[in-house]
Amino acid sequence: MEHTGIFELDELERVIAAGGSRLEDSTLCEIDCGTRRLPVRAIAIGNPAADAPAIGIFGGVHGLEAIGAQVAIAFLQSIVNRLRWDTTLHRQMENLRLVFVPAVNPGGMWRRTRANPNGIDLMRNAPLESHGKVPFLIGGHRFGPRLPWYRGPESGPVETETEALCRIVEGELLSHRFSIAIDCHSGFGVSDRIWFPHAHTVMPIPHLAEMHALMEILDQTHSHHRYLFEPQSRQYLAHGDLWDYLYLRALEDGRRIFLPLTLEMGSWLWVKKNPRQLFSRHGMFNPLIEHRRQRVLRRHLSWLDFMTRAASGHALWLPLGEQRDRHLYSAMHRWYQGSAP
Repeated sequence: MEHTGIFELDELERVIAAGGSRLEDSTLCEIDCGTRRLPVRAIAIGNPAADAPAIGIFGGVHGLEAIGAQVAIAFLQSIVNRLRWDTTLHRQMENLRLVFVPAVNPGGMWRRTRANPNGIDLMRNAPLESHGKVPFLIGGHRFGPRLPWYRGPESGPVETETEALCRIVEGELLSHRFSIAIDCHSGFGVSDRIWFPHAHTVMPIPHLAEMHALMEILDQTHSHHRYLFEPQSRQYLAHGDLWDYLYLRALEDGRRIFLPLTLEMGSWLWVKKNPRQLFSRHGMFNPLIEHRRQRVLRRHLSWLDFMTRAASGHALWLPLGEQRDRHLYSAMHRWYQGSAP
């Protein structure tokens, strides 16, 4: 195993090696970082059949947000360790496809930047325009790579990492009749948020009832959780949102249900408890004190385990008929003040 000197990438390689033949691992692409090339790795476990539900865990889309990659890798490590002895997990994997891409932006992780080595924000890089006004810069722009949230040139192709992520989502998630994607990030407020589309428009998604039903079973199962579950558009709109783009692609086949979620870990809470982190760009987006990092991992690994179980049991909670109407009504009142904008 070649060491990169990047904790998350080296840890990922160690976990892949420990998983051995239990895992299906592949290199989606390699990223030129100037003095080296770094791989974007994908790991899959379980049943690839279209009628089996699938769930994808992603991290490291923004290279500066190392904690997102660490959460994804820690959950993969938990799965690998349990595969040695957990017969219940083995039975679950007979009817579930589990896919990991923990380090989508290895070049950004190496450079400790939000963007990739080309200076492009991968979460603003999809070919999708907002239908409403976006906040200056943060909503995505084309002024150039010297400023954060740069989308890339208007006539240019999507970035290599963006194309690789779309390819694995289409091949491993959208090929299933039911799938969930979870993208782990940090850097928004003091609360942990679970965002779902849309980000490019304030209009509700066609699967709003299903999102509300998923939130309801989370509330019922973990009644003391502290996640805020909401559409991203409640906070701001953005150009080029990658998960909006993939969700719209999934809608092209009306038989599929694809529920993309973004975990936004509230990094301001870590800064509040340790104000010295403000003097470190890395510290503004990641818990620097080890016991806090461990606490963050424990909290979110419990939620990721819940999400794999929710994917496995989706047929028992997906709403139908009058129940779906009830969820849609409740969702509209909760998130859209009772009626579509």
